[in-house]
Amino acid sequence: MTDLVMKDPVCGMDVDGETGKHKHEYDGDIYYFCGARCREWFAERPADWLSGKARTEITENASKDALYTCPMHPEVEKIGSGSCPSCGMALEPMTFSVTVAPNHELIDFTRRFWISGVFAFPLLLMAMGDMLPFLSFHAWLGSGFGWTQLILASPVVLWAGAPFFVRGWQSIGYRSPNMFTLIALGTGAAYFYSLVAVVLPGLVPDAFKGINGSVALYFESAAVIIVLVLLGQMLELRARERTGDALRALLNLTPDVALRLGADGEASEVPLDAVVAGDLLRVRPGGRLPVDGRVVEGSSAVDESMISGEPMPVTKADGDLVIGGTVNGTGSFVMQAENVGSDTVLARIANMVAQAQRSKAPIQRLADRFAEWFVPLVVMSAILAFAAWAVWGPPPALAFALVAAVSVLIIACPCALGLATPMSVMVATGRGASAGVLVRDAAALESLAKVDLLLVDKTGTLTAGRPSLTSIIVADGIDADELLRLAATLERDSEHPLGAAICAASTERDLDAYTLADFASITGKGVTGDVDGHAVSLGNLSLMTDLGVALDGLQDRADALRTAGATAVFVAVDGLAAGVLAVSDPIKETTLAALDALRDDGIEIVMVTGDNRRTAEAVATKLGIDHVEVDVLPADKEAILRRYQEAGRTVAMVGDGINDAPALACADVGIAMGTGTDVAMESAGITLINGDLSALVRARHLATATLRNIRQNLFFAFVYNAAGIPLAAGVLFPFLGIILNPMVAAAAMSLSSVSVIANALRLRSVKL
Repeated sequence: MTDLVMKDPVCGMDVDGETGKHKHEYDGDIYYFCGARCREWFAERPADWLSGKARTEITENASKDALYTCPMHPEVEKIGSGSCPSCGMALEPMTFSVTVAPNHELIDFTRRFWISGVFAFPLLLMAMGDMLPFLSFHAWLGSGFGWTQLILASPVVLWAGAPFFVRGWQSIGYRSPNMFTLIALGTGAAYFYSLVAVVLPGLVPDAFKGINGSVALYFESAAVIIVLVLLGQMLELRARERTGDALRALLNLTPDVALRLGADGEASEVPLDAVVAGDLLRVRPGGRLPVDGRVVEGSSAVDESMISGEPMPVTKADGDLVIGGTVNGTGSFVMQAENVGSDTVLARIANMVAQAQRSKAPIQRLADRFAEWFVPLVVMSAILAFAAWAVWGPPPALAFALVAAVSVLIIACPCALGLATPMSVMVATGRGASAGVLVRDAAALESLAKVDLLLVDKTGTLTAGRPSLTSIIVADGIDADELLRLAATLERDSEHPLGAAICAASTERDLDAYTLADFASITGKGVTGDVDGHAVSLGNLSLMTDLGVALDGLQDRADALRTAGATAVFVAVDGLAAGVLAVSDPIKETTLAALDALRDDGIEIVMVTGDNRRTAEAVATKLGIDHVEVDVLPADKEAILRRYQEAGRTVAMVGDGINDAPALACADVGIAMGTGTDVAMESAGITLINGDLSALVRARHLATATLRNIRQNLFFAFVYNAAGIPLAAGVLFPFLGIILNPMVAAAAMSLSSVSVIANALRLRSVKL
């Protein structure tokens, strides 16, 4: 027994090594698979799957014909459209498209629905005729009554219902019975029984005959069931198309053309596909930005609410980053294109959301395990219902038994269970993208809804991440500009925000850098190097202690700066204390309100920072944070996080730097600031596009709403089947004399899937 999570070598899905039942041994090793199909593919060519050759072939072929996948079974990948071998549902393209391509299955099912409806309507009238004294088709047609029904029902069952029979047969071949298996069994039994009753009436046992020797026909049931299932499939396909509306509306914001400046400075209109990185583009007032880039001339206020969810326009000037699809205000500016095509922010958002929509949430495991046994249980229930009616039912007992068995087969809908989670996830991820929240996978969304403790980094997360030098304190005999020049030279290649602030201050004072040699970075402490022949060190108290530098009165001065909320770093030259540089990073305006909202939602906040206690507590006091972890080295963040997890807490980590990546990956859900590094975003389950904690509040609301929606869907699906199957079997007949008509069962079955999707679509309008 093992509690390891194994990786399916075919589709890449995580498989529980303890409960996974699909295994294959190759070359002395045991490999685990998400399903029987992946195991079969692997067994055919294990070496190719392990080497990546098989995956490469799929990818290369996909460039010629797009890869398709199943919304219920994302492990299923197929080149070209078709139906899922596991559930029979229509496959969908794996790549998200701005335009809605014609849905050929929807077109086909719509045509079959209307044509079959023409034949099914008179069949339904004929079946109801005996209930109305003035509509006795049986009396009018005499011996031709049954033959007329046969002629009307055959095109409906054999042509309009052909896709269901094909998929039902395929499900048996794939050893994965599904909804279409039940439909094929139910309608096939009703149709072929009635066919025998009309063509070879002598073969019908007496137990199927009424008191007057007549045999009940079920052509109308078979035909109307097919029509209702087609209607349900049409509604379902149309509803599934709407799950991508939010993201599609987002991507449609990019204009089709751009104004490109030529060598002569004249602007000409070119197709968006013709824009390449480095092109200079003019953006007119009120126009949408064509691609990502930076402002090189002019300024304006840009509305970025489409990706950040924030309503206030952002002022953009020389050097500022602008994003394609956002709306320019009243100003005009020239931008230089940087990211075009699939590299733009919107394209990356689309790709990430498309991946998230194909992922499975842990809560779906319950439905998946139930679904494995569902169809066999339904078939067994139908057999038991048939047997019970055959033994204890009133005459004609076998006729009643057939109706009950068909009703049980038809009313059961495993699709409602399978759709409960993926439909909610698809809608929620699209909704999140339009609110400035990118969700990497469904598991992250579910975990965020359960989080009760949030670890937050300080710099760039709680604060703006753009620190500036605010004070220079020098030792006796040291010039302030000279101290800054030495420190800036040492920090010139640093990527740390504090180093950037020191270098920026030196540039503002027009201080030229010295030559630098023997540079060394000491993680979590500071930097050292040879600057113009002097041994210069810059860092925290721990670094000065390690180097044996006596700080004298500078330590008290530094403590005072920290108490005021600044970060103070010491500078030593040739082993002697030279001064203190104070760098302040202002708290973001929205941070306090966001933390208050998270606390009101039952989340405890813990700040984790590499700063000393004085500086950290000054920030924590302003933000109402009671628990602070200070002087934390990058390697220690993960250990702190695990400590809280071992105490039984569900922990989220928010960070924006490379040093946060291990903790982000280890957390129950990692949350990256979109203004941070790509490494942090790659390690996180959720990215806040605008780098603002107010987006985390929206993400939390979205997560709780999604999990609630999934639970509602699963509840409805379970209750529907738990109540529907006994009703179809005739459990109310002994008490109320009611037996469910198979046509009513078909209508209920079709509506169950549609109702699950309709409930999921409510997430599009959830208030965040």
